[in-house]
Amino acid sequence: MASAAGWASRRHAGWLRAWACAAALLLSAWVGLGVGIARAGEARPVAEDPALELRVMALAEELRCVVCQNETIAASQAELARDLRAQIRQQLREGRSPEEVMDFMVARYGQFVRYRPPLQASTWALWLGPFALLGIAAFAWSRQIRRPQTSQPIEEGASP
Repeated sequence: MASAAGWASRRHAGWLRAWACAAALLLSAWVGLGVGIARAGEARPVAEDPALELRVMALAEELRCVVCQNETIAASQAELARDLRAQIRQQLREGRSPEEVMDFMVARYGQFVRYRPPLQASTWALWLGPFALLGIAAFAWSRQIRRPQTSQPIEEGASP
């Protein structure tokens, strides 16, 4: 009888541990959700001038985030990207053209800041490099295929 009571208490302890783990998991998810909501922040206010905001975002799509390097300034949430969008907004408000703003950014950060750099002598490697590598790989592959296979005949009676 003592063994049956021990088995029941062990079984009860297993269920109790399972419920405690489930409760801890739910509690941590609930706390995590609360922290996420608290950190969400306020919604971005609607722009005072929607036409200006469209011009800012169109220009920001053409500029690379210097921090992220694989995103445009429009898509990036980095602090520098927000500052650069504000800089673009300010310059457009002052009456500068998009070309003048782009020239300002290029003068400040170099051609790298352009998300789609123009074809110039300094960017030839950037534009033509992938095609050159593809050509070299195709040439090496065709040489490998055309190379005669040198195989030595196996003599009869010889064991491998």
